Amino acid sequence: MKLVAGIDIGNSTTEVAIANIENGLNFLSSSIGKTSGIKGTVENIAGMMLVLKDACGKINVDISDLEAICINEATPVIGDVAMETITETVITESTMIGHNPDTPGGIGLGIGKIIYLEELVNVGSEEVICIIPKHIHFERAAKELNLAMERGAKINGAIAQMDDGVIICNRLIKKIPIVDEVAFIDKIPMGMIGAVEVANPGETIKTLSNPYGLATIFNLSSKETKQVIPVARALIGNRSAVVIRTPKGDVKERTIPAGKLIFMGKRIKEIGIEEGGEKIMEALSEVCPLKDITGEAGTNVGGMIERVRQVMGELTKQHLNEIGIGDILAVDTFLPQKVQGGVAGEFALENAVALAAMVKTSKLPMEHIAQKLREETKVKVLIEGVEANMAVLGGLTTPGADKPLVILDMGGGSTDSAYIGKSNSIKSVHHAGAGEMVSMLIKSELGIDDFSLAEDIKKYPLAKVESLFNLRYEDGSVCFFQKSLPSSLFARVVVVKENEMVPIPTKHTIDKIRMVRREAKRRVFITNVLRALKEISPNNNIRSIDFVVLLGGSAMDFEIPEMISDELSHYGIVCGRGNIRGEEGPRNAVATGLVISCYNKLRSRENEG
Repeated sequence: MKLVAGIDIGNSTTEVAIANIENGLNFLSSSIGKTSGIKGTVENIAGMMLVLKDACGKINVDISDLEAICINEATPVIGDVAMETITETVITESTMIGHNPDTPGGIGLGIGKIIYLEELVNVGSEEVICIIPKHIHFERAAKELNLAMERGAKINGAIAQMDDGVIICNRLIKKIPIVDEVAFIDKIPMGMIGAVEVANPGETIKTLSNPYGLATIFNLSSKETKQVIPVARALIGNRSAVVIRTPKGDVKERTIPAGKLIFMGKRIKEIGIEEGGEKIMEALSEVCPLKDITGEAGTNVGGMIERVRQVMGELTKQHLNEIGIGDILAVDTFLPQKVQGGVAGEFALENAVALAAMVKTSKLPMEHIAQKLREETKVKVLIEGVEANMAVLGGLTTPGADKPLVILDMGGGSTDSAYIGKSNSIKSVHHAGAGEMVSMLIKSELGIDDFSLAEDIKKYPLAKVESLFNLRYEDGSVCFFQKSLPSSLFARVVVVKENEMVPIPTKHTIDKIRMVRREAKRRVFITNVLRALKEISPNNNIRSIDFVVLLGGSAMDFEIPEMISDELSHYGIVCGRGNIRGEEGPRNAVATGLVISCYNKLRSRENEG
């Protein structure tokens, strides 16, 4: 046998294909594993060796039995993502406090002077809201509130430190709105006017989430009303809230120096991050073909761009001048910002721009990788061909596909695209932004701390556990179980994986989580797909393309291929997941293409000879 292996180093995974090319082209084995280190660095060797050993083990041969190992001729491309907040609102002096506990008591809106429960004996005809610290038992609190009400005290609401809102309210002769679980209750200023609002179950507050409602309660001027907009925004969607005006009432808003991006292409153009993702992408299209991108010194975005260069420079041992930004994807999103002065860890969603930057270096690192792999395996290592070209060769092995063809290789850090015409001419393009950026958007917009959970939300469908014996999927279908589910999952929104259900620690509804997930995918993948097809199609005419084959890890997603297919149906394009060699699915395209390229060159030499 004359065995040749093709190895594709991706941002997230490393893939191998092995074929016997002695009498024709006969693929025998394949394997996939996690990429070790950043793509295009010598740290990739460890991962390459693991998948190579696995693929060889499947056909009972040693690595030393290989005739050659082919890797792709590609300038290393890495993607980095960062959130750049456009503005940050700092609320000082506890001017407005918003809170949304799980178990508020009562219903309605209550306005009054903030006092401690012990002060009720001194209350006359004024309207009050009572503070109930944790050292006061709920039965005592209810008893004292009832006695005061019977004396004619106008108690319009209460704020409790413990989780006692419902059980206190159930014992009252007059139901009042009660917001509980206020951890830092000692920070609440006494003697000031406050408002407590609790909505009906399944509904959200209406007055405290409305800046004009706040203005009415606290007699705010038009200027002050404009300043409390962040407070109202922070309370939108809550079932309950408490807002208090402090003595100083000082609200300050400042703009973080998010900075400017400087695009260098056929001309130089500057664009501020505060312009938003759509304007940034418009500016980028005006300067293409892009040569490099820099960021304004001393700003958030400038630091992000230079950090990416430095990381790649250290890994590849190249001077920063040799490393350029090949592409950038900017997406408008929201970023939770902690409200300074809050009493229960309140957050407000602020406008932000998510950036994915793609870095290109020289070809030198691939030569280092080839040399190191040659030393490790004692096998001839060939830098066979450009990655996108190899992906096209592999993509053409999908049954039913034909030229002219476009492959869209959607990985973790970048979206790589290539077009092959009937004359076999190939045009390729690489764009920043793929699966990792989608996960980052989901993590940010849902306020989740765990990146792996955001990955699960991206990859798997959602369900709501309605009882211990059934759940309802996001599409409305119901699944029943003979054995009871864990009680910790009851009434929770969960991610349904192959063998487990992962609860999502958030108060967002299943519809909101689904919307965030789908919007994140649309903003990243649909944006990149459309700009890729426009750039590589003949005469920038997307309708001239007949077939689009989706490749890479993101092509295995349960909804991304359908979203792209729906979008491209308007152009009469046949689009779907690739099935490399009729058996690998959307994986292994580049590795397969490397082997095919090697075989074609060998056969060409034999014909010439």
